[in-house]
Amino acid sequence: MKTILASILSVFAGASLLAQTTSVLPEMNKYVKPRYRVIVDNDFGGDPDGLFQLVHQILSPSAEIKGIIGSHLKPNDPFDKSNVTAENAVKRVNETLEVMNLKNKFNVFQGSNDQLKDTKTPNISEGAKAIVAEAMKADEKNPLFVVCGAGLTEVASAYLMEPKIADKIVVVWIGGPEYLDLSTPPPGFTPLEYNLGIDIKAGQVVFNESNLNIWQIPRNAYRQTLMSYGELITKVKPEGKTGAYLTKKIEDLMERVQKLNFHIGETYIMGDSPLVLVTALQSSFEADSSSSSYVLKNAPKIDDNGLYQYNPKGRNIRVYTQLDTRLMFEDFYTKLKLFNKKN
Repeated sequence: MKTILASILSVFAGASLLAQTTSVLPEMNKYVKPRYRVIVDNDFGGDPDGLFQLVHQILSPSAEIKGIIGSHLKPNDPFDKSNVTAENAVKRVNETLEVMNLKNKFNVFQGSNDQLKDTKTPNISEGAKAIVAEAMKADEKNPLFVVCGAGLTEVASAYLMEPKIADKIVVVWIGGPEYLDLSTPPPGFTPLEYNLGIDIKAGQVVFNESNLNIWQIPRNAYRQTLMSYGELITKVKPEGKTGAYLTKKIEDLMERVQKLNFHIGETYIMGDSPLVLVTALQSSFEADSSSSSYVLKNAPKIDDNGLYQYNPKGRNIRVYTQLDTRLMFEDFYTKLKLFNKKN
């Protein structure tokens, strides 16, 4: 294992050269400095809400981006039925960066295209190696968040490759079903929540086997993040190439589902954007995501069906129950406007 770790650290020694050393919003550079590091891990080839989160993260200078990982979807997922969904996620990241005129400004890594085969064997990908390399840096003082808007394959693999990362990172994860003592599931719900269903074995590694520090934003919380279509066309679409690009991703999806005679109404769940809210938009003093509410719970065991099993010996994890969507969306709209003005 030491040989593997040494190899990883050697390969990624120069990766920080492409880190977000200055804000892409010059107006903020004088007074806002990085106080956290983030690695962004998402299935960018799937639900377009991940692209909104990516843009918002890029525009948030207090959280320095150390890497962007394109991760996989479930096999035969309607968003991408190919067997190279992580590869396609990387293409979507690079497409977004090009639209923003930020091509080659960030380290972009590909995750594994596959789910874990078991809970003992990592999928060794560039994405998982990047997490290990950044976590194990000895000279970094700013805390490291790994923010995940999809499955947990890369986090689980990184932990299996180097368990010492557990006390060096905070995993912020959008995923998991409701805890029934905290919330009622939505009408017509599926017991297996979407992101957990991407890789149940990875969820079992992170929750059941590891001692990773978890901030979980389960389905009842991320479903609060509703952006109306009216907001989309008045506050996002007019803001240059980036705003038009993001809007088109949602409108293309709306058109696609209409052809299937499925009408999604006039709101869209921007379910990955809380990854920015609880990291970059923390309070100034006694820093924390103080405008959102959470409880501490014993980490449950996740069974083979992706359901929680009560575990009284589970370590404490943070589970969010209420999110400050006002701060989250208004900050996004304002930064997008500032970015468009700059460009």
